[in-house]
Amino acid sequence: MLWLHDIARIIIITNTILAFYIVFHRRRSVSTTWAWLIILLVLPIIGLILYAFFGRGISQENIFAINKQHHLGLRNVQKAIAKAPKKISPSDTSNKGKIAINFFNKDGYSPVTKNNHVTLYSDGKEMFRDMIKDIKNAKETVNVEFYTFYNDDIGNEILDLLIKKAQEGVQVRVIYDAWGSQGATKTWFDQLRNVGGQVLPFITSRNMITRYRINYHLHRKIVIIDGRISWTGGFNIGDQYLGRKKKFGYWRDSQVRIVGSASLLLQERFVMDWNASIQNDEQIITFNEMFFPDLDEHDITPGDVATQIISDGPDRYEPYMRNGMMRLMLLARKRLWIQTPYLIPDDAMFATWQTIASSGVDVRIMIPSMPDHPFIYRATQWYANELTRYGVKIYIYNNGFLHAKTTIIDDKYSTVGSMNQDYRSYDLNFEDIVVFYDKRFTQEMAETFKKDMENSTLLTKEMIANQGRYLRTLQSFSRMLSPIL
Repeated sequence: MLWLHDIARIIIITNTILAFYIVFHRRRSVSTTWAWLIILLVLPIIGLILYAFFGRGISQENIFAINKQHHLGLRNVQKAIAKAPKKISPSDTSNKGKIAINFFNKDGYSPVTKNNHVTLYSDGKEMFRDMIKDIKNAKETVNVEFYTFYNDDIGNEILDLLIKKAQEGVQVRVIYDAWGSQGATKTWFDQLRNVGGQVLPFITSRNMITRYRINYHLHRKIVIIDGRISWTGGFNIGDQYLGRKKKFGYWRDSQVRIVGSASLLLQERFVMDWNASIQNDEQIITFNEMFFPDLDEHDITPGDVATQIISDGPDRYEPYMRNGMMRLMLLARKRLWIQTPYLIPDDAMFATWQTIASSGVDVRIMIPSMPDHPFIYRATQWYANELTRYGVKIYIYNNGFLHAKTTIIDDKYSTVGSMNQDYRSYDLNFEDIVVFYDKRFTQEMAETFKKDMENSTLLTKEMIANQGRYLRTLQSFSRMLSPIL
């Protein structure tokens, strides 16, 4: 039996050498490095398999395909900005606001547009009702991009509508994340392809096991109609987002409808993602007035909300969106209110919240009362407990599942988008957010937050003290692995 001990010793030594090589040969955060090192050392062989699928970086070919895309729509965005009415508005693009504006637009690809009418939605039934109405009224193009596009009742309703629009001659395109859209098979989408619509899995979804990794996801949720009307936020396409799943009950999320030139920037984001994901040059989108219309006076005067579209992903060297959000949050002097379904911040974001709260700012973070991923939820609870000790008010939403990703800073700045407050959104997912520099819209966001507080419980130190030893142990273990959740 000695030979079994020798084999075991060889496996352990080889696994340890490989573990240290694997986690240190690639640039990554210290916390992520240690999390993977623990997995690789505690789970020999199994840890290597997990790393092969979830831990490897995005391929250089993939990064090149995304980064090489041209910003086709900027010329017409600039035209729309120049045409915008020069009237007094409640928007704040003052010197203070420009600190965040300049950071987000440092590469020149995210200009602020002021000629937008914005509607906030928090209920899935109302949101899908109006989004479907917009798609029905489409005249030229409908572009849809989602992390989750389920083959269920609402998914089939929207797919049938897209098929009908394609039959009417409207150009219809869909990008989806294959991992997030389980059940939405190629055969299912072929119904749209067969009538002239075009459907692509996002570039990271193709050959995701052997080539592009399964740890990188398209997490954006975008719809653009005729280049003039757009939707984005936290809602995906699925029955659960309408509260039809008993597991979650009511689904509380946030989505915005934008009419105006900011839609051109979301259109540009879609086009870049599409062109990066195509497999033949015949499908490539070039500049076309149909996609990027020269908005006339009727199109650009329905509102005056200053709006900035931000997108990010692992194709960037730096965590651009996370850094920009920290810079925006540091403008807070009275309040910083956040909603997120996953509260797993990295050290930099945690320190930012701690610093802001210690400065006397009212920092409130709202999280769900139930998990959709139990292990991740234990990590969320750990951070909620820890932040409470630093004076951050944690509200636990009880009226169903909270999936909204929003931020409110003082009375002037607010955000809605797809970005969660976790490592995955910071470093691994392809995300988008919309920043609003507007008092009226921010006030509407604040009123919605206050209504949600009526259905929430404030986490107290007494509640934390009453958590059992087993739960606290599970929270600590989950937190230890949080950088790779």
